[in-house]
Amino acid sequence: MKLDPKQFARLIKKGIPKEEFESLLPGPSELSLQLLQAQGLNLVLKDNFYCLSSTYTSVMDTLFCIVDVETNGSKPSQHQIIEIGAVKLQNGVIIDTYDSLVYATDISKQIQEITGISVQQTLKAPALVKVMHEFRLFLGDAVFVGHDAKFDYNFVSAMMERIGLDALLNRSLCTIDLAERTIESERYGLAYLNEQLQLYREATHHRALSDAMTTTKLLKRTLPLVPKSIHTCEELIAFSKEAKRLKRLKPIPKKVEEEEPLIQSSGQLQ
Repeated sequence: MKLDPKQFARLIKKGIPKEEFESLLPGPSELSLQLLQAQGLNLVLKDNFYCLSSTYTSVMDTLFCIVDVETNGSKPSQHQIIEIGAVKLQNGVIIDTYDSLVYATDISKQIQEITGISVQQTLKAPALVKVMHEFRLFLGDAVFVGHDAKFDYNFVSAMMERIGLDALLNRSLCTIDLAERTIESERYGLAYLNEQLQLYREATHHRALSDAMTTTKLLKRTLPLVPKSIHTCEELIAFSKEAKRLKRLKPIPKKVEEEEPLIQSSGQLQ
């Protein structure tokens, strides 16, 4: 099942009356609600209105799933995930991780050099259908977090549909957006922030679980910096999208060494 943006907005704000929402469902309400939850939509019934649990769940109590994928190209319609890594975080504590290469026969030389993932490795990896089914269960209805979350979310959702599952409906949070509103920096790429903030010393950039772990450390660094008025998960998501970005730091000019004079005098002028 898919929800249009207006329906999503209503679920976030005031909710949708029970009878009205159930009339939108394609089949028996109990089964349809279970299917929506399987897609990652965490609904609660409150005062006879269906609404998103993220509207009422505190930031600390929210279950975040921080995800990173490595792919063999930039287009979900043409390419595929070759590695996926994820970290579950709740109340500031890492409670679980997931990590798997994915069977693939086509990885360009450039991507092999960037990721360090070779075709020899992916030929021995589990099939996409197995990995996506495992990850769907791992993700559940947690909030999907990524550094450039749109890329990771769209790829994972497309892979779900490719193997016959429904698209993701999980709420999502982008740590680039969050960092731009809480941390003053010259740049906001993950490797740069990791270097500047010393987030994860064991990081191996462009490996899925390592990048997911670095992103987790970044999320933990940003959360204490959000305004005190932010209490719920949905307020945090709105803040990450709507609050004013901090002014980017200007690059520090490189120190120019003084040039030696072309002619050095050997003594005082007479």
